[in-house]
Amino acid sequence: MKPDEPENDHMEGARLDFSEAMSYGDYLDLDKLLSCQNPLSDSHDEMLFIVIHQATELWLKLAVHELSATLPLIRKGNLRPVFKILSRVARIQSQLFQSWEVLSTMTPADYLAFRDVLGASSGFQSHQYRMMEFLLGNRNARLTEPFRHRPEILAKLRDILDSPSLYDEVVILLSRRGLPIDEARLHRDWHKPCQADNSVADAWLTVYRNTEKYWDLYELGEKLVDLEEAFRRWRFRHLTTVERTIGMRRGTGGTAGVGYLVKALEIRLFPELWDIRTRL
Repeated sequence: MKPDEPENDHMEGARLDFSEAMSYGDYLDLDKLLSCQNPLSDSHDEMLFIVIHQATELWLKLAVHELSATLPLIRKGNLRPVFKILSRVARIQSQLFQSWEVLSTMTPADYLAFRDVLGASSGFQSHQYRMMEFLLGNRNARLTEPFRHRPEILAKLRDILDSPSLYDEVVILLSRRGLPIDEARLHRDWHKPCQADNSVADAWLTVYRNTEKYWDLYELGEKLVDLEEAFRRWRFRHLTTVERTIGMRRGTGGTAGVGYLVKALEIRLFPELWDIRTRL
């Protein structure tokens, strides 16, 4: 054995020459991905800030991809793959929750060292967050206005607003399964956020009181509750991280900062699924 050879070569069989083959870095396009972190200041913590938000956008891209896939499945009544997708999105939310844990290591002084270089940029302008929010049913056409200078993004957001949300499709499915839903709810203005509806609440109550007959709808309801609970936890952690870092200052994008995030906590995506718990 040569002096520089290990006793057990664990690399035996591993390919080492990629001059004519696709490598890990090639497949993931890592040269491009890792060249996107470009701090505008000399602050050590700006790199943390950039990486956290870029990673968040990647997770949001996956969440939008997954949620978009549920719509045709729900229309067909094919719910088994929907359960898996909604569980996956809830776990994506858990990853986003954990990202605030990392960002919370940045102190107010750390953030103020580079905050000015952000200009008017803000997470409020994340079009992927808006896409996810719109897909889930929290809709407000005014929130598309920051993207008027990006017609391709604006078109995607408007396409979502012009169609039923995930929850709208679920409500339509309840109707197709023979549960009475008011016609006005089935043909509502898709541009507006979902509002609690008595007929939808009654339909879910029937499902939850007859789980054996409506087991797939019951499971769907619980997956939606899991998803909204994860979404609430993420928003709350966002709020506490922001308050810890900037207090009650206004956000860089001009919002009320913590005040804006507090109002966001009041949003209910699937209100009837929460309301029926009191009636069961």
